[in-house]
Amino acid sequence: MLSYSWYTLPGFLASHFMAFLEKLLGNPNARVARQFRATVEKINAHDAQVAKLTPEQLRERFQKLKVEVNGDAGKLDAILPEAFAIIRAVAQQTIGLRPFDVQLFGGIVLHEGRIAEMRTGEGKTLVATLPLALNALTGKGCHLITVNDYLARRDAGWMGPVFHGLGLSVGIIVHEQAYRFDPTYHDEHALDPKTAALRPVSRTEAYAADITYGTNNEFGFDYLRDNMVPDTTYAVQRPLHFAIVDEVDSILIDEARTPLIISAPAEVPTDQYYRFAQLVRQLEAGTDYTVDEKMRAASLTEGGVHKMEQSLGVANIYTAGGIELAHHLEQSLKAETLFKRDKDYVVKDGEVVIVDEFTGRLMVGRRYSEGLHQAIEAKEGVDIKRESQTLATITFQNYFRLYDKLAGMTGTATTEAEEFHKIYELDVVEVPTHQPMVRRDETDLIFKTKMGKYQAVVHEIKQRHELGQPVLVGTISIEQNELLSELLEREGVPHEVLNAKNHEREAQIIAQAGRLGAVTVATNMAGRGVDIILGGSPSAEEHQAAVKSAGGLHVLGTERHESRRIDNQLRGRAGRQGDPGSSQFFVSLEDDLMRIFGGDRVKSLMDRLGLADDMPIENRMVSRSIESAQKKVEGHNFDIRKHLVEYDDVMNKHREVIYRRRHDILVMPPDELSNEALKLIEHELTAVVSFHTSNDDERAWDLDEIYDVVGTIFSLDIRDRVKLDDLRSRAGDRAQDAAARTALIHYLTELAEKSYRAREAAGNPDRFHVIIRSVMLRSIDTLWIEHLEQMDELRHGIGLRGYGQRDPLVEYKREAYQLFTMLMNSINQTFVSLVFKVEIDGEPVTREHQQMIYQAPAKEMQNVSAAEAPVSISSTAPTNADPGIGRNDACPCGSGKKYKKCGLLNTEEHRQLMAKK
Repeated sequence: MLSYSWYTLPGFLASHFMAFLEKLLGNPNARVARQFRATVEKINAHDAQVAKLTPEQLRERFQKLKVEVNGDAGKLDAILPEAFAIIRAVAQQTIGLRPFDVQLFGGIVLHEGRIAEMRTGEGKTLVATLPLALNALTGKGCHLITVNDYLARRDAGWMGPVFHGLGLSVGIIVHEQAYRFDPTYHDEHALDPKTAALRPVSRTEAYAADITYGTNNEFGFDYLRDNMVPDTTYAVQRPLHFAIVDEVDSILIDEARTPLIISAPAEVPTDQYYRFAQLVRQLEAGTDYTVDEKMRAASLTEGGVHKMEQSLGVANIYTAGGIELAHHLEQSLKAETLFKRDKDYVVKDGEVVIVDEFTGRLMVGRRYSEGLHQAIEAKEGVDIKRESQTLATITFQNYFRLYDKLAGMTGTATTEAEEFHKIYELDVVEVPTHQPMVRRDETDLIFKTKMGKYQAVVHEIKQRHELGQPVLVGTISIEQNELLSELLEREGVPHEVLNAKNHEREAQIIAQAGRLGAVTVATNMAGRGVDIILGGSPSAEEHQAAVKSAGGLHVLGTERHESRRIDNQLRGRAGRQGDPGSSQFFVSLEDDLMRIFGGDRVKSLMDRLGLADDMPIENRMVSRSIESAQKKVEGHNFDIRKHLVEYDDVMNKHREVIYRRRHDILVMPPDELSNEALKLIEHELTAVVSFHTSNDDERAWDLDEIYDVVGTIFSLDIRDRVKLDDLRSRAGDRAQDAAARTALIHYLTELAEKSYRAREAAGNPDRFHVIIRSVMLRSIDTLWIEHLEQMDELRHGIGLRGYGQRDPLVEYKREAYQLFTMLMNSINQTFVSLVFKVEIDGEPVTREHQQMIYQAPAKEMQNVSAAEAPVSISSTAPTNADPGIGRNDACPCGSGKKYKKCGLLNTEEHRQLMAKK
């Protein structure tokens, strides 16, 4: 269904307006379908001609289209029919798959920058080759973004022969690795034959390919890293041109609340985490604290605060240790009450590893932010990792909006059509299925208790297994997954278990999940991006027939997820390409969704009826109430994401200016770089003179202060001061103040340029320009990191403005503008204060030396996350050579600035001043 602006109307008005418009104008999806079918007929018209061509001729013809396009994306629509026909012919020749007409339809949707909603098993992987290859004819990079490393490698290896047959190259970007598809290469250790032809290469080479497959996290992190490099040779990405996001709802909706963050180690952790982890275990629920599961919040009561103050031996916890102490306590309480082992995280090899709530996969290397991860580590008694400082960050919303053209595909997008349109300006188009859908979706069965539900689930599985029907059982956590496995073992039901703890066997388990009598108990890992084939193999026709006669794959959900899309994804594993299949959810009143969102009325009804725990009721009204609860949660989550992007849009404008500034500096030739440096110096000198000559009375000008300030930038000898005094004495009356001020600025600027050019001419010019460039970048990076910290503090505190009847977002924008203005001024001041102080010798600069100057270790994380990886950042930021001085203390040298901001730090002048002190 296409999304339009009338989706923004409230509730019933929107539905009535939609119905009225459909009667008046016809279904918008149907109109688009008619338009696309006309294009499909044009593609089919090329079949007879294309079928006669050899593989070499097909490749040659496709490459001729590239010459016709000549980098102009506007010409792609005209050649689409012929290009798609060629791609279809090559796919049939190379991998034996010929795209159906509905798959061509899907390819057109993607090429036009829309979202194609395609049912499971309709061949989205093959569909993506059509728009990817077409758009690659522009010579600009095309990206296929997947949800995990396995799918990125599998899909690129599987479709690689198609692209190779067209004369296109394919790269793959996954965690800490990069590949190119190479049909002459064979990896003997590849677990999946589809990935055997992936040759390891550098990240730059993978991105230089015509088409690059990879995960959303890796693309996002590489973008951030590229905007932290000291030289363009370290950058790996090309300009962001065209991207297709596979499982688009997962990436752009589910993960949109977790911004990508690159961070570096900050303060050393204290024992406070372990201490608070012990203390919160002594608190009593309801008496000492309350938990709001809807809002995922835990708060101390007055009694709980008093108990903590007694335990800590302080009169007032909010003043004794400052905000930090209270923050530690809040995070420890949240870790204890809201985050559950084997549901939200697992403990593996002595580390706390987050489990993705939407996919059920381990998020290795990711960390919760703001001390929460450390609180969980203390709770579990494992080593606490150091806290981190943010170096760069971006939300998925703003990263993906950087692409010139964005498209997506998934089996479940219509329920989120409004959000796709509002945030990304993406319309959703339903793509027809190749075969009619015959899956039976049964009404939910509702039980009083969880154990009663599980007993019924085991009984149902056992019955279907004995009949030979394969069953896929969906659970929402590892804990439930393992409990159900234990119950099945007791009943003697053979089964496979798939969860994040044994993800290495994922492909093998999924390959056998459609066999006769197979039982697979899986987390959400099996709900997305997997294709369960009846009989276990497309070629096993006898087995397929037996499975179909048994009813096809049956999907049994053991709990409703808070998002309807996740439930629909699980259902979608059955009934692929016209196969028989069925699905049903078993729900208990003790399930989180029912418990939190009001299963009390249903429970009282079941109590009055005297139903046993394992005796279900099948009631469409209850099923509707469950769906209503899911809609509420989805609406709440949409509000959170919308709120996040409204605030991040402010930060995004700052990010765009800073990153553009960095890029301009990186690509400036030496002459332009020097001109830019002199322009910044002149700007700073103008500011200094203007500030100290602001009094209308010329005789009140503080020239001595001007001399002192300018003297901290570059050396002024006695002759320069005499000349400056002479300039002042020429000023007669107030009418000449402006002329005297201008003359003063002009003379100071001449002196600065003379000093600058002298340093430029001395020694090795190449080295001089490299160092000037590094100083400029260092000034930006060091202060940008502080700006991120300030913006984060502003963001967390701005909500309180609402109590003063002020709009927090308006206040945030106003104060953010002021902070950004200060940032840009500080960047200029910092550069000017350092440019004449850097030591320059005559040695030539090598790439290795430059990297050594500028590189430091860092780690990256996604809101929630932090992965060890070397990242190029400024290593020349002030270091604390005096351990007794705090970073935020006034610098003892007398500069009047904080120690961490002192512009003289790490210079000979600073060392001399400190020695005198």
